[in-house]
Parts: sequence; structure tokens; C-alpha cells
Amino acid sequence: MSDNGPVPGSGDAAVQAAASRASVTGARNLPQFDDLPIPADTANLRSGPSLHDACLALLPLVGVWRGEGEVVYPTIDGPFRYGQQITFAHDGRPFLYYEARAWLLDEDGGVIRQAARETGFWRPQPDDTIEVLITHNTGIVELYYGKPRNQTSWEITTDAVVRTATAKEVTGAQRLYGIVNNGDLAYVEERAMVGQPLQPHTSAHLKRIVG
Repeated sequence: MSDNGPVPGSGDAAVQAAASRASVTGARNLPQFDDLPIPADTANLRSGPSLHDACLALLPLVGVWRGEGEVVYPTIDGPFRYGQQITFAHDGRPFLYYEARAWLLDEDGGVIRQAARETGFWRPQPDDTIEVLITHNTGIVELYYGKPRNQTSWEITTDAVVRTATAKEVTGAQRLYGIVNNGDLAYVEERAMVGQPLQPHTSAHLKRIVG
């Protein structure tokens, strides 16, 4: 540090700059900023930009959903219960933003630890095909193709799976999402991984909490 303050490019200068920024940004947190100069994501069809016409076949999915599910597979000791929150949001363009967060639960419903996280995009096409890209925190990237089965259910199957050198071996997956009962969201997923053929892996029943 010089007599006139921290030397630009030094560690002291970086710390001082971070402290200065924190005076403005320290009170902010996810998920939204009210001063974004472009449309913010919305998971509520009653607010924000209008849903793009291309996404009308996915309209029932838009919202934030929370509930519980079960995970099973021959290579784990389960079945295990998990909690999950899924978000389908949009910014007025012809795709939905997707995010899912899960946490393992004990027999009494208490949280054991954080579990799987996923982010991605659902991209409907003019021929009713849906392109779905999903990235997992475990180092796996999946490209799905699918179509609506009807107005309230959607089925997608992997076309390609890419993984990092440290990720678990996954060769394919298939998911079925549907609006059930009084507007709840349910899904089932089958996965082929670690030498096992495609078979049931997760299922969940979620209730709308936003939208």
C-alpha cells in the first residue's frame, strides 16, 4: 500500500473496491432486482411480460411448485423422501426458464441435507416439439426432445447426455410431467445410469405456491 492508498491491481485495492460495492449491493439478494433495464422473469401469468404465443402449450407449467417426492434405484439404499421446489418462468420470449432444487428428508419430514439442483430451458418449436436443455450441479448436461401428450401433460426423452470427467455415468433419461388433481404438478422420471437400464428413479407431487 502506498502513502496515498492501495496500489491499483493489488489485493488491498480489490478488498477496498469490494467494500465500496457492498455499500450499494449488500442489501440485495436473489431472486429479482427491481431496476433491471430489461423484463425480469415472471412465474405469474398475471404480472410481468405476456407469455409468448409459442409457449401457450406450456402455459399450465408456469409457476413455482413445491412438494415432496421419492427417489429409488438399484444402486442406492433407498427409497428416500425428498422435498423439491420447481420454477417455470419466462421473460416474454419463446422459451421457459426452468429451475429445480431438492433436499433429502428424514422420516419425520425434517431436512437432512441439500440434494439435486437443475437449471435449464424449455424451448417449444412450431411443430409442437419441445427442446429441453437441463444442466445438473453434478456435472451432467442433458438435451431432451419431446411433445405435449395432451393439454396438461408433457413427455421428454434424452437425445444426448454430456458429462464431466467426475460425473456419474448417465446414458439416458425420460420424464413425464402432468397437471393432476386440482391443478397440482406431478412428474415421474426414469434414468439409465451406472450400468443399469432405463428404469424408475424419481417421482414427485408438487403444489403451486406462485402463479
